[in-house]
Parts: sequence; structure tokens; C-alpha cells
Amino acid sequence: MNKTAQSVWENCLLFIKDNIQDQAYKTWFEPIKSVELTDNALYIQVPSKFFYEWLEEHYVKLLKVALTKELGKNAKLLYKIKMENTYGNKQPFTEQLPSAHRAPMKAQEVDAPFKNLNPELKNPFVIPGIRNLKIESQLNANYSFDNFLEGDSNRLARSAGMAVANKPGGTSFNPLLIFGGVGLGKTHLAHAIGVEIKDKYPEKTVLYISAEIFTQQYIDSVKKNNRNDFIHFYQLIDVLIIDDVQFLSGKTGTQDVFFHIFNYLHQNGKQVILTSDKAPVDMQDIEQRLLSRFKWGLSAELHQPDYETRISILKNILYRDGVEIPDEIIEYVARNIKSNVRELEGAIISLIAQSSFNKKEVTIDLAKQVVEKFVKNVKREISIDYIQKVVSDYFQLDLDTLQSKTRKRHVVQARQLAMFFAKKFTKASLANIGSQIGDRDHATVLHACKTVDNLVSTDKQFKKFVDDIHKKLSL
Repeated sequence: MNKTAQSVWENCLLFIKDNIQDQAYKTWFEPIKSVELTDNALYIQVPSKFFYEWLEEHYVKLLKVALTKELGKNAKLLYKIKMENTYGNKQPFTEQLPSAHRAPMKAQEVDAPFKNLNPELKNPFVIPGIRNLKIESQLNANYSFDNFLEGDSNRLARSAGMAVANKPGGTSFNPLLIFGGVGLGKTHLAHAIGVEIKDKYPEKTVLYISAEIFTQQYIDSVKKNNRNDFIHFYQLIDVLIIDDVQFLSGKTGTQDVFFHIFNYLHQNGKQVILTSDKAPVDMQDIEQRLLSRFKWGLSAELHQPDYETRISILKNILYRDGVEIPDEIIEYVARNIKSNVRELEGAIISLIAQSSFNKKEVTIDLAKQVVEKFVKNVKREISIDYIQKVVSDYFQLDLDTLQSKTRKRHVVQARQLAMFFAKKFTKASLANIGSQIGDRDHATVLHACKTVDNLVSTDKQFKKFVDDIHKKLSL
């Protein structure tokens, strides 16, 4: 029987599956596809450069053994990384990389005249007198990887964060951009990476700062006429963590100075970590040159936690606080608080507080009271499907017509309104909204939102449509 890429890879997977945990197998090997087999070389396709780096760092020996069993001692493994083409061509393109599987490079020894060995070689970027400056990392040690529980909703971001912490500035995900909705753990994960780096590399200078404070510092430096000192200070940092980078939107001066700081850090092998409430493609009023740099590394999204992860989070909070609660109550809270981790924590803490202050036993009835009050005070999550239903009913259209390719004016307007309200009421990306509303791209959604904004101010009838639908969605 002739060997094919598929048969060779399937045999490799059988061997690999027997030698690693099920969850690791599902995460790192199930997404891989075999592509081609030539002589003794197997080509496999992986979803991203992050995947390639992770496999090479953690599983290269296992892959080598599996492949050698199938193809002999001269077996070679090559990766094809499928990437989106950002230049208009709809076809994705691939980058091909060989498996390294070799010993690390040894340090190079260089002879230098003894008299030139000055222990205080001057650095042109160091401000005179700054050598002994103490820089507080501003990290919260309570935000660690130990209490950032892993689940399907955050596995990619958490794994990327661990990889960066193990080798800051030495991976292809630089910058690492962590994005997602409110209360999903972006700030926690950013701090955890910083804390882990300080544990592993005490000599590295780590700084956590919010984009808002960074902006204020820059404004102050301009007022005091010491902009260069501001830039030089940030060039001293080994690991720069900027929280809520979307706050730089529209601030051209701050964006310009951050662009120069980013370039210097990146070129000198320093690590940059960013958090944002949206993906780079959805950021508005950020300079294109800066957005392109945000995309250089890895953008990892945090999603809403699934039921099992919510259970784990609640049990971890209770364990941390030394509180015991029956499983049925934990399960009830996890089933009814779904939106984000922050609200989940708030609900269980409220339940513990009610029980403690009112000297009541924690019962399912008390849990229902607390959760009911809590959910009422939390803005209801509205889905894109629900928005499409409300808009379709309002214009007396069926869903298929709303999502169709027709260019009839009243259908186009209804579709644009659905996209507008999906952007307003959900945390979905523009690309995600477009794909769910008629399989459109993110540019179409952006155009729809701008069209709605323009028509609201010029067309009274259209403004009534917007107001009526808004009321229905806000009930």
C-alpha cells in the first residue's frame, strides 16, 4: 500500500495521542491538516505562526519520533502556515517553515582589548542621572496565572501569555495583543504575564500602565517641554504592558510618540503587551502605521466563559475565601450569570455577603434572590440573531430576505440597521457581524454604520425607524 500524507499523519496522530493528555491533543493536534508527502518529507498545515512556535517548543521531539517511525531516520517535517491575505486577494496565502529540531546556538566568544572593557559603556538613550532611577512595575501580584483559570474561552490567550512570560521578546508574538469584552480578564492576564516575568527574570524592567495615564504623562511632558525625556524613559523598559490601548483613539500626538517608543522596543528585542476591548481591524481613529504594528505579533481574543469554566471560577473564589457552598447553588449561579467573569465574581461575593451579614444559611432560595437582583442590574446581553429578528419583524421581512443579496432600497436599509444595532448592542467584531448578517465583510458593516449615522441626521422618517427599533431592543 502506497503511503499518502493523510495515512502517514493519521499514524503519527495515533502515536502522539497515546503520549500526551487528551486536552493537549485536542488543542494542538486536532486543528492540524496533512498537506503533502514528498519522498521523506511531510508537509502539515497549521492555523498560525503561534501554533508553529508552540509545537516547535513543546512537541518537536514527539513529532520527530512519530515521523521517524513512519518515514525512517531521514524524515523531515515542514509546516505550511495559512494566513489571510490583507491586500484584497480573497485567496489566503501560505508561509512555509521547516521544523528546527536542533540544539540551541552556543554563545559566541569575542576577544576584546582589555583596556577597552569599560563596565560603564555609555548608552546614548540614557538620560544623565537616570541610572539609579527606581521604576515601580505597578503590577498587582494577586493577578497571577495560578488564579487565571484556563478554559476554552481563554486557552489561546493564556497559552500565548505563558509563552511570552517564558521568553519575553523572544517569540514571534511581539506585540501580544489581548482583546475582548468587559470583565473577561484582559487586565488580569496582562498583570499575570508581568508577574511571571518578574519571577523568572528579576533583572528585567517591567512596567504596567493604562493608555489613559500614558496619554496624561505625554501631555504633561509636552507642557514641561521634556518630550525627549519621556521617550527616553520608556526606552529603558524591557517589558511594556499598556492596558486599554483603544484609548489612544483620536490622540494623534500620543499615537506618534508611542509609535517611536514601540519601534525602539521592538527593534531591540523588548516585549510589548497590549490589551484592548476590540480587535485591531475594528479600532477606529488609530493611525494605520500603528495598527499594522499591532498586527505584527499575535492578537488573542478572550471570549465569554463556558459553563464548565464558570463553575471552576466560582469554586476557586470559594476555595480562596475559605467558604463552602453546596454544588447545586454553585451550578445555579453559573447557569444564570453568563456574560463575564467580573459579574460572576460579583454575584458569588454578594451571595456570601448576604449570608454573612444577615446570618442566613446559603440556600437555593437565597441564591435566586441574589441572582435575580444582580441580573436586573446588569445590562442584558443582546444577540445578533435577536437583533435581526426584531429588525425583520419591524419591516415585515423574513430573515432570508434580510440576509439576501438583493439591492432593493428598503431591504438594504433594514440590513444596514441590523448591522448598526449589532455593533451598538453586542461585543462582536465587525467581521463577525458581517458574517452573521448576510455573509458580508467588515468594510460593509463599517459603511452601514456610517450610512445610518448620516441618515439619522438628515432623514426624519429614517430617524423614527432607528428610535422605534432602539426602544424594542432596550425593553
